[in-house]
Amino acid sequence: MSGSAADTPREESPPSMASADLLRALPVTRRGLRTRSALVAAARTVFERSGYLDARLADITQEAKCSSGTFYTYFASKEEIFAAVLEVAQEDMLHPGMAHVDADDDAVAVIEASNRAYFAAYERNARLMALLEQVANIDPGFRKLRQERADAFVRRNARSIADLQARGVADTGVDPLLASSALSGMISRLAFSYFVVAPSVAPGETTVSLDDLVRTATRLWANALRLPMDD
Repeated sequence: MSGSAADTPREESPPSMASADLLRALPVTRRGLRTRSALVAAARTVFERSGYLDARLADITQEAKCSSGTFYTYFASKEEIFAAVLEVAQEDMLHPGMAHVDADDDAVAVIEASNRAYFAAYERNARLMALLEQVANIDPGFRKLRQERADAFVRRNARSIADLQARGVADTGVDPLLASSALSGMISRLAFSYFVVAPSVAPGETTVSLDDLVRTATRLWANALRLPMDD
């Protein structure tokens, strides 16, 4: 997952992390769609609870309250249903919608809104994000798809940075692609640290709020590009 603080949401969607080879056509009946959806929801619960390696098909069917025969009507393997879980979750998880910004020409406001959407989506899907880290370490195919999607976000942010430079708003002394890679990586690792690793809090200290994360990440992004920012 890559941070998307300078996203331009009207651009084309980034590539899917779910391998097309593992995705079957959807059922044609409402009952089939309901059953498949129940299996996918159950699989996500089991994967998040047990981890990818330890998740069993029997656990998924038990969670979905269906038979193994029903499972094999829609999926051939654990890999297939994991791909289906990703397909359903990834738009919220990896491409959150950005809130409307009244002043679209205010670069910092756009960055702040996008950061907030990103962090909020990450927090909602923290257990699944932890699972994706695990799967990326053991499955080269999935790791490649995940990297391709992250690269798409980096390129998108680079185009936004280049546009800000062309408008005379951002620092022209930095390479847009390298800056995007560094800043996007900062945002994604910050989200992983706070929503997955969850740093311990010493006695007397308070936890970091979503507002704190958004405020700090936005200021660092703006400072890195030398964008004008009100205190």
